[in-house]
Amino acid sequence: MTGEQQVLGPWPRGRWAWVAGLGVAVLVVLTVTDLAQHYYVPLGAVLALALARGLALALAWPRPRIAVLVSLAVTVITAVVTTPVSTAEPWPFAVTAVFGQSFVLAIIGARGIGRRELVAWWGLTLVVGVIATVLSPERGSWTGLLTVAILTGIAVAVGDLLRSRAETSRRLVEQEDISRAERDARARLQERARIARELHDVVAHHLSVVVVRADSAPHRLKALPDDVQQEFAAIADDARSSLTEMRRVLRLLRDAPGEQPPMGELGPQPGLESLAELIATTRRAGADVELEFAVPDGLDPAVELTAYRVIQEALSNAVRHAPQAAIRVKVRRSGGDLAIRVWNSPRTATRPTAGSGHGLVGMRERVALVDGVVSTGPTPEGGYLVEASLPVEEVVVSGDQGAGRR
Repeated sequence: MTGEQQVLGPWPRGRWAWVAGLGVAVLVVLTVTDLAQHYYVPLGAVLALALARGLALALAWPRPRIAVLVSLAVTVITAVVTTPVSTAEPWPFAVTAVFGQSFVLAIIGARGIGRRELVAWWGLTLVVGVIATVLSPERGSWTGLLTVAILTGIAVAVGDLLRSRAETSRRLVEQEDISRAERDARARLQERARIARELHDVVAHHLSVVVVRADSAPHRLKALPDDVQQEFAAIADDARSSLTEMRRVLRLLRDAPGEQPPMGELGPQPGLESLAELIATTRRAGADVELEFAVPDGLDPAVELTAYRVIQEALSNAVRHAPQAAIRVKVRRSGGDLAIRVWNSPRTATRPTAGSGHGLVGMRERVALVDGVVSTGPTPEGGYLVEASLPVEEVVVSGDQGAGRR
């Protein structure tokens, strides 16, 4: 916290709190001394007026407008109950009254009172002096009012300058926050671009090599059985699909956040209607997969995409970690949620393929984005279970509902 913020808060903080409290106390003591020595006024009234003057100054931080009203009221009451011991003493504003009112005007200006309102309070201060001098010209002089006008005018100018300085500081802080946010956004975009380059240069390259080798295998390797040729063709098709998905990811990484890709540049994202193809692809890899699917049409595309990716990752994990195991996939509507359950039986003696562990993390992140929940873990029988529950909006059904077992 800056020193200026400490001074201009609802009440000064830190060392400035002591300074403000000391200033109020000094003003009270000086007011008592000033009124007791230079004016005819009872001692009890002196103490009361001095405390009221200190109260006005203390209120300048938490209650600026009330503070200036109290200060003017104390000035009026002081003018009524006091008589100068000589014509050399200022009236209706005693010396301490002038400084007290000046301090109040400076503080309320610094606290955020607008320039026009601040000038209005300054004008009201002079009006009080003019009225008092007109009603009792024998007590005061116009020359004394000129001094009051100059000192309070300086206080108004100081208060307005402090307010302007505070506003400038606040705007600078806001600009620094905006600049910091822009730098962070630029850094994120640069990191996204770096990731896109790595994916393009490494993963996409190797996938392209897989496509070329799988397509050319029947021509390079003579007398391949038909089932082997079909397997190479399936590998090439799967690699091409992976390349297509990779290109979509690269475009998303390179696009600035919030920008919409041109129409037709990105193909439709997979949904629940693509589950049959996903299951068929997994079966071609040698897995025993059964799908139970009973979900109406018209779900939110984001929910469908999340469901597809969860099932895709669960199938991939099952094939990788439990080769030859039976896999069961169940997707159904359960109240206001889309329930997903992917289970696989215990793996055989075949050594599983090691994974990185990032797939489950990504699965949880995807599910969290649609306010869903997911749980994963081994079953008592030695298999593995993935369950997810995704909240869905009300379904608008068009045509027959897609339900059945594949």
